[in-house]
Amino acid sequence: MEEAVCRIGLTLIEGVGDVNAKALLAYCGSAREVFLQKKAHLLKIPGIGPATTSSILKSKSVLKRAEEELVFIEKYQITPLFFTDENYPLRLKQCDDGPLMLYYKGTANLNAEKVIAIVGTRSPSEYGKEKTAELVSDLQATGALIVSGLAYGVDTLAHKSALEVGLETVGVLGHGLDRIYPMANNRLAKRMLGHGGLLTDFRSGTLPEAVNFPKRNRIVAGLCDALIMIESRRTGGSLITATIANSYNRDVFALPGRAGEPMAEGGNGLIKRNGAALVETAEDLLLAMRWQADEKPRKSVAQLKLAVNLTHEERLVLSLLSGNEVLHIDEICVAAQMPVSKVAAILLQLEFYQLVRSKPGKMYSV
Repeated sequence: MEEAVCRIGLTLIEGVGDVNAKALLAYCGSAREVFLQKKAHLLKIPGIGPATTSSILKSKSVLKRAEEELVFIEKYQITPLFFTDENYPLRLKQCDDGPLMLYYKGTANLNAEKVIAIVGTRSPSEYGKEKTAELVSDLQATGALIVSGLAYGVDTLAHKSALEVGLETVGVLGHGLDRIYPMANNRLAKRMLGHGGLLTDFRSGTLPEAVNFPKRNRIVAGLCDALIMIESRRTGGSLITATIANSYNRDVFALPGRAGEPMAEGGNGLIKRNGAALVETAEDLLLAMRWQADEKPRKSVAQLKLAVNLTHEERLVLSLLSGNEVLHIDEICVAAQMPVSKVAAILLQLEFYQLVRSKPGKMYSV
């Protein structure tokens, strides 16, 4: 079995999901090994019950569909981004429920230095339209990557405004890359391919059904450093995205609106509940993010001089971290071919030696 096929197949197994799939990877070492495991071993993995084990063992149809998907992405030059790949978005790795597999077509660096998500209603007011264009234009000097959902309204305005001022922009889709929804944005999407890109965690053939968009929203929230909500009713998709961004410890901002206006209820409510900081201009965001001051170049990490006697396994984990700026615990497990329990104990010991630092989202660095 080809590893590339198994990686796609792992995302298609009913009842697994992104969180449990990462546990399977950590315990088994690779996607291919997951499909080769015996029932007794699978049942010992936390979170993997009899139903999921049965689905894995009866995986022929899943792997056949995965082979078809691999043919599709190779034909249309789509880049698959697996959780353990070096070019997988680092910010999404910090999210426990970050997608195991992404499908990407475009030119933008998803690990850009600054990433700003802009979301809002599909029916913005003239004020909302003007402020969206103004904010994006005034963010030009930051060189930030602008992320949104390619939906009608604020999303479309954010993408178009970014292209107009020369900023790259990425649209996160709630369906496969074999279609564009809404169809009215087909021409816009084509422009974005050369100045940004399109990203999804859905395979080809997936329709833009309502149930898919909350999943899409979590990617928008996880990809960014800061999220700006332009306008929203009291309930809506952009409000969900802002809530998810807060849960990911992202900086959330909202444009205030006139009291009593339906489209101002979402943003004003977020600000009132301290779920978002008030932003009226790009300057407000730059000050809050501390992006105005000249950033000094990062110093290279000096080679560690170990004053303690490390075991072979501790040295292995430390060497993996030394070669990367930051790694998720699941990535360490896969690379070291050790179970989560063992790696967690080693990382704790290395923290005690003050050689490793733990970060939010089960991320680690030297």
